[in-house]
Amino acid sequence: MSTTTVFFDVDFTLIYPGPTFDGEGYRQFAARHGLAVDPAAFSTAVTSASVELDRAQDDIYRAELFIRYARRVLEQMGGAGPGLDPCAREIYEEWAACQHFSLYDDVQSTLQHLHTTGVRIGLISNTHRCLASFQSHFKLEPYISAALSSSDHGYMKPHPSIFEAALKLADATPTESVMVGDSVNHDIRGALQVGMKGVLIERSAPSDTPRLEGVPVIRTLTDLPGVLRGL
Repeated sequence: MSTTTVFFDVDFTLIYPGPTFDGEGYRQFAARHGLAVDPAAFSTAVTSASVELDRAQDDIYRAELFIRYARRVLEQMGGAGPGLDPCAREIYEEWAACQHFSLYDDVQSTLQHLHTTGVRIGLISNTHRCLASFQSHFKLEPYISAALSSSDHGYMKPHPSIFEAALKLADATPTESVMVGDSVNHDIRGALQVGMKGVLIERSAPSDTPRLEGVPVIRTLTDLPGVLRGL
């Protein structure tokens, strides 16, 4: 059965953050709120704080989940004091601004190719970013048939309802649809549980999360059309 619709995750699949959200960027956020943090501790802090993003047991979208994550990063970088909460909230709010992000080099050409071959394209993102603004900012409107954010829907990936709602928006069937994303737990497991196929993209070093049997892994979206033909 051929693939008629491909859904993409957004963050770290189609776009990546710029210097606003690296160690020095966090230092500048912190300074505005009277906090002193060590930029050199940023990478370790991110790894430590990632546990906060796995604590939404019910998969309901809550801004507080991401604000706690940012606060944890700041704390692990040495931040302390009353400025932590407002600083973490500012970081959360700025994450929605498209100008802080860049499109991966392989995105435009891949989406154009899929669109030209008649494949419908959708977006499913655990974000509060406006996906209409995202499409406009990166000039992707001609390619996207449907887009759904967890903040609009109410549930986050891997909750089945956000995948089902996105399928309905795109007028797509699960068996003919594929989810492409960088998270095994959120993107791939979520898609598989509603009958979709999944393709994992690992743009950097492989993560410690176990891979799933039968799920292709790619390092660049340039490889996606060939993988889709083999599914």
